[in-house]
Amino acid sequence: MANLRDIRRRIKSVKSTSQITKAMELVAAAKMKKAQDQALAGRGYADKLNKVLVNLKDNTNEDSHPLLAQREGGKELMFVISTQRGLCGGLNTNLLKKVRATAADGAEYVTVGKKLRQSIAKSGGKIITDWEVEDPVPFNDAKPIAKFLTDQFLSGEYDKITVAFNNFVSTLTQTPHVSQLLPIQADSLAEKQDYEGVGKGEIGETDVETAINTPYEFEPSAEGVLDKLLPLYVNFQIYQMLVEARASEHSSRMVAMKAATDNANKMVKELTLEYNKARQAAITAELLEITTAMKAME
Repeated sequence: MANLRDIRRRIKSVKSTSQITKAMELVAAAKMKKAQDQALAGRGYADKLNKVLVNLKDNTNEDSHPLLAQREGGKELMFVISTQRGLCGGLNTNLLKKVRATAADGAEYVTVGKKLRQSIAKSGGKIITDWEVEDPVPFNDAKPIAKFLTDQFLSGEYDKITVAFNNFVSTLTQTPHVSQLLPIQADSLAEKQDYEGVGKGEIGETDVETAINTPYEFEPSAEGVLDKLLPLYVNFQIYQMLVEARASEHSSRMVAMKAATDNANKMVKELTLEYNKARQAAITAELLEITTAMKAME
C-alpha cells in the first residue's frame, strides 16, 4: 500500500502544479493582449511620423543634425531589453545568443530586465546602468531611457547606440532582433521597420516619392522642426521596442505555461493508470491470499 500512497501523492502534486501553470497561462494571455493592443495603437502614428521625417530629410542637410551624423569610431552602447521573470521558454536564451553574436568587441550595455543583466554581468560585460519598466508599458517610462541614450551619444562617449530585444511576430513566434538607434540612418526612415511584427501588413511601407513630394510648410524652418522631431522619433522607437519585447514575453510565457499544463495533465492520466494497475494488483493479491487460506483450512 505504500506504493499506492506514493502514487496518490504524485497525482495530487502534479494536479496542483497544473492548476498553477493554467492560471499563469491565463494571466499571460491577458497581458499579451494589452501589449499587442499598445503596439497596434502606435502603428499609424509611426507611419505618419516617418513620412514627415522623410520630407524633412529631403529639405535639409543630413549632417545638419547631430543625431543624423555618421561617425567613423566603433565604440558601441547596446540597450538590451529582457524579462524580469523567467518561465517564458527560450526567449532570453535566444536573445542572449543574438547579443553575443552582434555586439562589437568592448561594447557596453544598458539593460531592462534582470535575466540578461545577470547573464551579461557573469560573462564579463560592462553594464553602465539598469532601468525598470512597468507593465503595461507607459510612454513616460520610455522617455528617460531615450534621453539617457541620446545624451550618451551626443556626448561623444559612444559612436553607435543599438537596441537588442525580442520581436513579436505572432503568438507562437518571437525572434531576437538588434536595431541601430543612433545615429539615425536617414535612408531607413522611409522603410517599414522590421520589428513592427504586430499587425504586420495593416500599414504598408511608406511611399518615398509621395512623402518627399508632399507640400509641407515648416515653421519656423525645416531645421527647427527636425530638431524637435528627431528626439520624439527616438522616444517613440524606444517605446515601440519595449512594447514589442513585452508582448513577446507574455506570448512566450503563455505558450510555455500551456505546454506545461498539457504535460501535467498527460502525466496525471499516466499516473492514474499506474495507480489503477497497482490497486488492481493489490486486490488480486489479497484475493489469492484469502483463497489460499480457505483451501488450507479445508
